[in-house]
Amino acid sequence: MENKTLDEIIKTNYQKIKNLRDKGIDPFPRRFEVKNKISQALNLPIDTEVICAGRIMLLRIMGKATFAHIRDGSGKIQIYLKKDILGEEVYDNFKKNCHIGDFIGVEGNIFKTHTGEITINVKKLTVLSKCVRPLPEKWHGITDSETRYRERYLDLIANDNIREIFIKRANVISIIREILNSEDYLEVETPVLCSQAGGAAARPFITFHNVYKTELYLRIATELPLKKLIIGGYDGVYEIGRVFRNEGIDTRHNPEFTTLEAYKAYSDYNGMAALVEKIFEKICKIFNIEQVEYDGNIINIKPPFQRLYLPQMWKEKIGQDIHNILTGKSFNKTNLFKLADDYGIEYDNRTPSAKIFERIMDEKILKDIKQPSFIMDYPTAITPLAKTKEGDESIVERFEFFAGGEEIANAYTELNDPEDQKSRLAEQLKQRDEENNAEADILDKDFIEAMEYGMPPTGGIGIGIDRLAMLITRNSSIREVIIFPLLKSVKR
Repeated sequence: MENKTLDEIIKTNYQKIKNLRDKGIDPFPRRFEVKNKISQALNLPIDTEVICAGRIMLLRIMGKATFAHIRDGSGKIQIYLKKDILGEEVYDNFKKNCHIGDFIGVEGNIFKTHTGEITINVKKLTVLSKCVRPLPEKWHGITDSETRYRERYLDLIANDNIREIFIKRANVISIIREILNSEDYLEVETPVLCSQAGGAAARPFITFHNVYKTELYLRIATELPLKKLIIGGYDGVYEIGRVFRNEGIDTRHNPEFTTLEAYKAYSDYNGMAALVEKIFEKICKIFNIEQVEYDGNIINIKPPFQRLYLPQMWKEKIGQDIHNILTGKSFNKTNLFKLADDYGIEYDNRTPSAKIFERIMDEKILKDIKQPSFIMDYPTAITPLAKTKEGDESIVERFEFFAGGEEIANAYTELNDPEDQKSRLAEQLKQRDEENNAEADILDKDFIEAMEYGMPPTGGIGIGIDRLAMLITRNSSIREVIIFPLLKSVKR
């Protein structure tokens, strides 16, 4: 068969569109009444009449008869087209002017071939949309990751397993919504554009509003507005949505990503741990799994999960009391720097204390934790929005939930003392100025004022939807579970 260039293929396919129009056939009709999804048709009795539609994925023309496969969003089925059933004109038009990639509608009866394959014997055929560019070849097309992400629509066409990833991701979100709604959390939407970027330690994206003539920030978290709704009288609120952080891109980070944040009045971080286990319990039930293979490890995802206490782990792994690097609600920088030196942790005079602590944590505490674990009780110095442990102002009631070596959730017993909150955020502002820490939290006076009206005891949690989807779909790159990840612009 003659090898054609891409331009020649496109030109030929545009000519096929013209051929159909010349015969009075609209190659792009406005509507087609589908009676049966393909997944349903595959399970119907023999001789049942069906009306299905889908994209042609395989085509075997054999003179007066043709076998093809069409696929919709639910599955794939074989169709059989015969000249003496469709009529000579319709059949010849199909042979000459339709090809792999086109969408067609078919009406006919279910039968089984001699090999036992469920097939539609087509009595009526309708062209629904013409494909001009050739699809990627099933076995040898789209192997380059950058191309797969940039042209995700082709990735979805060529790879059934990629389509399944995003179906599972959507199911995970549905499970979370179902649980929260059943427990009387109210789903809300909070602003994406903010006058200040608070609620997390992150560098924000900055934009400009022309009418107000002011800089605005894309939100880095939904925490503060959700807490204001607890102050306003709701007993439980949550939001599933995009947040934006002006940070690096790697297998675990994308500058825009999806989080669940949920807050429950009269609860604490133990209540949030119970919520995590309830979500995983439902995931295990819906997907009929209790473990996943992730990044070379078998991860048992059926609750209950172990609780590991950071002060105790610090003592066991590092051989000193964690309070040795803490001074009240701040770091003892001298001891922190000495510890970093002892372990060969890289830093310089511009590295914020919080980053040094984070590097020690990653290297000495978290590296070997693969099974689902709640790491409980963190330093106050890196957690300005959580309530301290009773009798210990250096440690807060906070957990991070890890599974497969990934941080998936972060939860607090929320700080509700406005005076303490103001002093903590002032300390963060000091870190921002003295240590050039652009990721330190900001002092949001409006939030402090809201808290002065009274906030009940509250448990709060943030769950990284993308990280959770990575675990459940067994993908160790965040780009595999974000349908359109951020990519460097290319000239076209």
